[in-house]
Amino acid sequence: MIGFDTYMRMALYEPALGYYTGAAAIFGRAGDFVTAPEAGSLFAACLARQSIGLLREGDGIVEYGAGSGRLACDLLSLLDQAGHLPADYCIVEPSASLTARQQAACATLPAALRTRLRWCDAHPPAGVTGVVIANEVLDAMPVVRCMVEAGRWRELMVTLDGDAFAWTTRAYGGTDLDPAWAAGLPDGYVSEVNPALGAWLAAMRTRLTRAVVLLADYGYPRHEYLHPARAGGTLKCHYLHHVHDDPFVHPGLQDITASVDFTAVAEQAFEAGFDVLGYATQAHFLLDCGLDAVLAAAEGDETTRYRLAQEAKLLLLPGSMGQTFKFMALGVGDTPPLLGFRHDERHRLDGFVP
Repeated sequence: MIGFDTYMRMALYEPALGYYTGAAAIFGRAGDFVTAPEAGSLFAACLARQSIGLLREGDGIVEYGAGSGRLACDLLSLLDQAGHLPADYCIVEPSASLTARQQAACATLPAALRTRLRWCDAHPPAGVTGVVIANEVLDAMPVVRCMVEAGRWRELMVTLDGDAFAWTTRAYGGTDLDPAWAAGLPDGYVSEVNPALGAWLAAMRTRLTRAVVLLADYGYPRHEYLHPARAGGTLKCHYLHHVHDDPFVHPGLQDITASVDFTAVAEQAFEAGFDVLGYATQAHFLLDCGLDAVLAAAEGDETTRYRLAQEAKLLLLPGSMGQTFKFMALGVGDTPPLLGFRHDERHRLDGFVP
């Protein structure tokens, strides 16, 4: 048997065979799911407005996991129009196939913007100042799955039953799940933890001199993450725009994700040396960044206005991305007030006090 985090890492990232390393379409209508940047330009427009207030002369932007490259293209174009281009734009992308797709997308940019782009496969070089963006990165990190049995956590492992993958369990030896939490949960309750989160944040922190990190992902504060309504855990799989919870179907051909425990992010970011500057729903972040003003200033015919209205609904409505997706801001060094966190909800992070 192997840990589920090992299985998930192989299914997503095994060279040439994993979901994010293969050649199949991933994003958009031709792929398996639509991210906020893929829905249109409104998400990028709001991030551009936030970035303008943070970028100083000589600062750059770092984007982890740039997907199709759409956000990088839109952000650079919008910042160019506003006269606030970053000195450089570094994309951190471990997948060679996704890097090739991003480079193809960015090849359509004007030469003055393309020259600011560079790629690295782990973390940027040390000395970063400016803005760091990680949109839907945390949910794609391999997770350990555990189940409550007799008031204790047991780790869910992956084994074989004939020719099929199957679940089995062993004693949980990790430290990310508090034994006291299991005592208050019913037998059979399943949850996930991200064992690589702390190391990832710590490695990022060593590269930053002065920066604001914007994390955007779907997830909850811990008291909602461990809510009885999520007794089956938060694991989700995406295949041809169909969402299900069986990670053993189509290994390497489907996305596997788990929701983010934002209380854990805040705790481990603080331990890594970050200041936790803000936490808000995606709806509040985008509206505080002026989404309504972006819509009001948009030009175009009735068809264009209708498309933008539908895009705004996807990004803002509670039944879509507006409440499920959250933004968290982490800071290093002297940072100005943040435009997108006027509805700051750090108080909901289960008593986390920076």
